[in-house]
Amino acid sequence: MADPSSYRPKPGQIPDSPGVYKFRDEHGRVIYVGKAKSLRQRLSSYFQDLAGLHPRTRTMVTTAASVEWTVVSTEVEALQLEYSWIKEFDPRFNVKYRDDKSYPSLAVTLNEEFPRVQVMRGPKKKGVRYFGPYGHAWAIRETVDLMLRVFPVRTCSAGVFKRSAQIGRPCLLGYIGKCSAPCVGRVTPEEHRELAEEFCDFMAGRTGTYIRRLEAGMREAAEDMEYEKAARLRDDIEALKRAMEKNAVVLADATDADLIAVAEDELEAAVQIFHVRGGRVRGQRGWVTDKVEAVDTAGLVEHALQQLYGEEKGDAVPKEVLVPALPDPVEPIAQWLAERRGSGVSLRIPQRGDKKDLMATVQRNAQQALVLHKTKRASDLTTRSRALEEIAEAIGLDSAPLRIECFDISHLQGDDVVASMVVFEDGLARKSEYRRFQIKTFEGQDDVRSMHEVIGRRFRRYLQEKQKTGEWAGEPGEPGEPGESGEPGAAAAGSSEPLESGARESGARESGPRESGLLDSEPLESGPLDDDGRPKRFAYPPQLVVVDGGQPQVAAAKRALDELGVDDVAVCGLAKRLEEVWLPDEDDPVVLPRSSEGLYLLQRVRDEAHRFAITYQRSKRAKAIKAGPLDAVAGLGDTRKQALIKHFGSVKRLRAATVEQICEVPGIGRKTAETVAAALAKAAPAAPAVNTATGEIIDDEEAAPAASSSERGHEA
Repeated sequence: MADPSSYRPKPGQIPDSPGVYKFRDEHGRVIYVGKAKSLRQRLSSYFQDLAGLHPRTRTMVTTAASVEWTVVSTEVEALQLEYSWIKEFDPRFNVKYRDDKSYPSLAVTLNEEFPRVQVMRGPKKKGVRYFGPYGHAWAIRETVDLMLRVFPVRTCSAGVFKRSAQIGRPCLLGYIGKCSAPCVGRVTPEEHRELAEEFCDFMAGRTGTYIRRLEAGMREAAEDMEYEKAARLRDDIEALKRAMEKNAVVLADATDADLIAVAEDELEAAVQIFHVRGGRVRGQRGWVTDKVEAVDTAGLVEHALQQLYGEEKGDAVPKEVLVPALPDPVEPIAQWLAERRGSGVSLRIPQRGDKKDLMATVQRNAQQALVLHKTKRASDLTTRSRALEEIAEAIGLDSAPLRIECFDISHLQGDDVVASMVVFEDGLARKSEYRRFQIKTFEGQDDVRSMHEVIGRRFRRYLQEKQKTGEWAGEPGEPGEPGESGEPGAAAAGSSEPLESGARESGARESGPRESGLLDSEPLESGPLDDDGRPKRFAYPPQLVVVDGGQPQVAAAKRALDELGVDDVAVCGLAKRLEEVWLPDEDDPVVLPRSSEGLYLLQRVRDEAHRFAITYQRSKRAKAIKAGPLDAVAGLGDTRKQALIKHFGSVKRLRAATVEQICEVPGIGRKTAETVAAALAKAAPAAPAVNTATGEIIDDEEAAPAASSSERGHEA
């Protein structure tokens, strides 16, 4: 625990002007970001008698080791900079709202030639019109199904659309009248775009025009005795009315507004937002947060406004925002909202009428969301706490291991040996901390030696981070000094040591941002920069290291830690066969009961490490399988590879071509042509293809285009 007086700025050093300040801990990590109208007054309030501070504020200032600030011109600039820094540094003592679930939206892709209506989640894309978010995806699909009778807009994927255009026959929706079938030319792109824009207008609340137009058409058809057409228009009107009934009118004046309500207790807060457009509730979403900083309802509202509109512009920010309490002062946040919208925004507390009644409904939703969240979390917290306590008791730790790292080795019969590191904090997976490694100091299958290398590399990087912050007191050459190799035959010290070849796991893909052929000293794309306060790759030491394996793997991990002088990290292994827990220097394993929550947590950690490792290993193997002779040509991209194969028809013909013939391919200069010819001359010809049905050897001129890995990779 640090003494705030040890880093308190000198009197008169803090400017009396608007600005944003950051508190950092002893490792240089930003732990709190705040803004102030007067930096001098605000920062001075943190350095008073600790007994007079709020408990959460007291915890923050005793965790911090330094404070710094940035002066800005106005309070609006301070608000913008505070939002940017909170998003960038993710400080642990700032309120951070998290969605209690993933909310879908109805999206119309107006950025495409033939706009498509679909359900979308995640970040918004440019050129796409969004409606919602909604509570359930099925609610969107029901609404769209009703509206497609009147607005038959395309809903199919790009693959289905392309296939229908190739065969000249629309999909089922085109036959039943729920798609205008632009894929086969039933409507022009302009006519289809007009349909999509009418769909958007209806969803935006401009419903009366279309209802009246359909009713007039129905009456006209009935007068002309076209009863089938009149019946069809009648059904269309009923479908639109049913779609409208799903969003009842809540504000009679057709207001566009967002209503924000907050329910809170001493520890947590829940926020509910109703999106009202054209007087109808068009969407709803909710957040929950831990009150890790001393903040009142007005402060929670300000954080919610930053979270809600920080990435929005234009009409996505409504004309009116109704809140339960106004931030103090209210002018900067109101001006910030107006700048994001491009026009004035009314930020106020509803006092009477329909808006006050609707705010009460939103408030009830927030209260229910908080109760539901606390009920779920109480069960989760109890279970996780019991699991961590059981692990601590089983392996003899003084306290529960709040951060657990697990390592696993994966390979295919000794080839493509890789390792994974997964992180669990407070019993929950922290995927942004996951890391991948390539085993580079030796070849072949040796899980024990691989485990020793990976543990050594991970904790050598940890010691390097400590050395940067001045915490490492060892002299060069001492055992455990960050630059020293942990094993005979391992990589040399410093930057030449093989670094981790992967980065954090993402939902989109699990392959690392770097290819294995790049230099080991190249920084990771997803890794943060040094000395900027962001979470660093290996800055946090775990309380417990779990290895996938038995006594040999545990001994190797312990030996790696001893060689580096790391003596404050516990090690254990979980063997798959009998699910036994092995400890260093113990001949007999620890056997946890099958019903133990601690064993269940260790199994989850081990299984997650295995999944992450085998996924990476498979991705490397897939890349190796797809490698072809053209892949070895430096500077030859995918587009020119395809052009070469398309021009010559096969790798065999390309190999037989002269430099002058290769130069005839568009985009291929003489220097590139010479490089291609030299690379193909060195590469061994591919084995001939065989027809498995007849046993006949197929001519390479026919097989090569199909066998070309480069082309195959693009088609896949």
